[in-house]
Amino acid sequence: MSINPETTLPEVIVHTDGGCWGNPGPGAWACVVQYGAQWWQRAAAVPCTTNNRMEIQAAIQALRALNQPCAVRIHTDSDYLRQGITSWIHGWRKRGWVTATREPVKNRDLWQELDDIARVHRVDWRWVRGHNGDRWNELCDQLATQAIERLVRETPKAALEAAKSAFMARAGE
Repeated sequence: MSINPETTLPEVIVHTDGGCWGNPGPGAWACVVQYGAQWWQRAAAVPCTTNNRMEIQAAIQALRALNQPCAVRIHTDSDYLRQGITSWIHGWRKRGWVTATREPVKNRDLWQELDDIARVHRVDWRWVRGHNGDRWNELCDQLATQAIERLVRETPKAALEAAKSAFMARAGE
C-alpha cells in the first residue's frame, strides 16, 4: 500500500532505541509513540541478538502499534537504521538483497519487514545524537536497558548461553 502525498494523515512522533549487552548478547528494543498529548511506551528483550537488530526491531514495533496509516516522524540514534531504510534499501531491493559488494544483506528479515510496514505510513526518519540529553531518546535507552536487566535477572545463565549458541549457529548459515 502506498500513501498519496496529498492525503492528510494523523501525525505521530516516534522515538526508538535498541541495545545489547555484548554484540551478540542479550538485547532489547524500546519505543515511545506520541500522538497529540498522549504517549505510550513499549519495550521487550530477547536472549541473544545484536544491537543493529534491536534498533530495527524498535522501529518495526513502533509502526506496528499504529492502527491506521499515519504521518510518522521517527527519531533514532542509529545511523545504521536511518541510512538503511532511507538510502541503502533501494539498492538492496534492486540487487536481490545483496550489498554493493555482493554480500547478503545482514538482518534482511527485519529490513524486509520494516520496508513493508513503513510503506503503510508516510515516514520521516530523523537521526538524533544518543546519550546527549534528548528526553525521549534517554527514556528509550532506559526502557531497553531495564528490559535487558530484567531478562538477564530472570533467565538462567545456561539458557542465555544456549540462546547465544543458537544465534551464532543461525548467523553462520
